[in-house]
Amino acid sequence: MKRGYRRSKKRGPVRAKKVTFDGIKFASGLEKYMYVALKNAKIKSKYEGQTYVIQEGFEFKNESYERQSNGKGEMVNRGSKKVLPIKYTPDFVSDSFIIECKGRANESFPIRWKMFKKYVNKYLKHVTLYKPQNQKECDEVIKLITKKSKK
Repeated sequence: MKRGYRRSKKRGPVRAKKVTFDGIKFASGLEKYMYVALKNAKIKSKYEGQTYVIQEGFEFKNESYERQSNGKGEMVNRGSKKVLPIKYTPDFVSDSFIIECKGRANESFPIRWKMFKKYVNKYLKHVTLYKPQNQKECDEVIKLITKKSKK
């Protein structure tokens, strides 16, 4: 006879709880925390105010035999189609900084973040990036932005 509880394995990524505050729907509590911190510090920024194209779309002219993205069905030619651009929408944008609040990153985030950093390096040289991962780091970002704006 077995005693105790049987633990189930965690499946899939952790999903952040969506939160509404000041009429804005935030994707996570960390984003709301950053918004309140920016507001209290009187630092102006826009929530998801700008979307950047970090990889242009293109026409894929070759054949490409694939299954559906869910892995079901038969292998069929999914080539000879337009491939959509890769876009990136950071959480908070101002003229001098961009903030991306990221608690637990999903599988695609590190690649998208690197692509965005390359974009910033090329086109937004005057911008400072911040990527807080918890509330303590959000508070640190506020201190860094305030210190930088006083210079």
